[in-house]
Amino acid sequence: MGGVFVELKDIRKEFPGVVALDNMSLQLKAGEIHGLIGENGAGKSTLIKILTGVYQPDKGEICVKGEKTSFHGPADSKAKGISCVYQELNIVKELSIADNLFMGSYVKRKGSPLLDYAYMNKKAEEIMSTMGQDISAKELAGSLGMGQQQMIEIGRAVLLESDVIILDEPTSSLGEKETTELFKTINILKEKGVAILFVSHKLEELFELCDVVTVMRDGEHISTTPIKDMTKDLLINHMVGRTLDNLYPKVETKRGEIALEVKGLTREGEYYNVSFEAYRGEILGFAGLVGAGRTELMRGIFAATIPDSGEIKIDGKAVRLRSPKEAIKNKIAFLTEDRKQQGLVLTETIEKNMSLVNIDRLKNGLFVNVEKIKEQAERCVEKLQIRTPSIHKLSGELSGGNQQKVVIGKWMNSDAEIYIFDEPTRGIDVGAKIEVYNVMNELVKANKCVIMVSSELPEILGMCDRVIVMREGYKRGEVTINSTNFNQESIMKAAWGGTINER
Repeated sequence: MGGVFVELKDIRKEFPGVVALDNMSLQLKAGEIHGLIGENGAGKSTLIKILTGVYQPDKGEICVKGEKTSFHGPADSKAKGISCVYQELNIVKELSIADNLFMGSYVKRKGSPLLDYAYMNKKAEEIMSTMGQDISAKELAGSLGMGQQQMIEIGRAVLLESDVIILDEPTSSLGEKETTELFKTINILKEKGVAILFVSHKLEELFELCDVVTVMRDGEHISTTPIKDMTKDLLINHMVGRTLDNLYPKVETKRGEIALEVKGLTREGEYYNVSFEAYRGEILGFAGLVGAGRTELMRGIFAATIPDSGEIKIDGKAVRLRSPKEAIKNKIAFLTEDRKQQGLVLTETIEKNMSLVNIDRLKNGLFVNVEKIKEQAERCVEKLQIRTPSIHKLSGELSGGNQQKVVIGKWMNSDAEIYIFDEPTRGIDVGAKIEVYNVMNELVKANKCVIMVSSELPEILGMCDRVIVMREGYKRGEVTINSTNFNQESIMKAAWGGTINER
């Protein structure tokens, strides 16, 4: 490993009513992949914003190459060699790869006000090629998959010749193949002497990729350990301050009647002739690679988009849903994959978000019952253990895991009977995941129907009673918990092109 490029010493950052960081220290070394992990609300996002100049610390020191410095804004941090690829990609889909790479640093032709696209396209293709992406720089970014869009973001940092690249949950929306390509790129950057800060909730990724891992808890530094000296149990213990004996706390329940029946559902370009039944008292999983059509199918069931053909039955009765409002009236809840864009109103409070889907039941005549709304929100905050000083805090100011809990609370306040969870644990920590799983357990124990879409096979196998595998918009197989094919190998085989048909 090389020398220390950037160091944080005893950093403290306060917000009204909250100490986000306290005595937090971190060293990032050249040619080292440094993992960063902690529960939601541990202070990881605040730490990243300190490193990128978005926030300035109240106390402590920042040193770059051994010299004490300060960042007065993101541009200052970038100028000193630090770049960040955030979980929510900052891609302009209507522009080309080259335009996205050079945004803010366009190159003009010599002696001309015109942009030098010949140079920029060539340079962009060279950068993408070094990351295993042999693709025309003229391609529109929006035509690419999530993995390739991620590479564009990393390509910006490479173009800037950054000494430090921060990757914030970079695999949260990637499939297995895309993740493999990303890891190859990260290792290439490591070999070139770049310091990598790899922020992830996925323990297996840390053990596969990182050289050292730092654990944060409640805004403080808990440990920094070479990954070879760390175990999964010890890592979890450092994160949450306790051991988690069962990562997938599945409960046994008796399967009830069919709650949802789908027959031949088709939407051209998204999914084709999909049929299945979902029962009360069970968790039905949907597995498959990114782009398999799982989310699109769930959006069709919820009437966020309208299928071209097929039939949906709820409790044995055929329904024709033309909007999400009609789906909600038919007791369907949909916890979307993209909580920030589709699940929450980030500029509204926790209290208001909690009442979005059941506001009609919180009225006294023409007026809303303010006290009922308050009681409902406080009850959910306590039950779901949402970390917040107040129900009046804006949802956009919460950590990712706590935002997810607000989305869950919103739907638990409805009178839904069918719950669709689309990537419910994306970007949240181990402790928060278990809390989400326990919500699912409560629902199935109450004889509700739960459908879970997930790209994480361990949680599919750990929590589901039955799994449907999709590929390229088609249902490719179905397997139950007691089947000999209820394993990762069989499910991946079906996702990649094989078949399983043991129920």
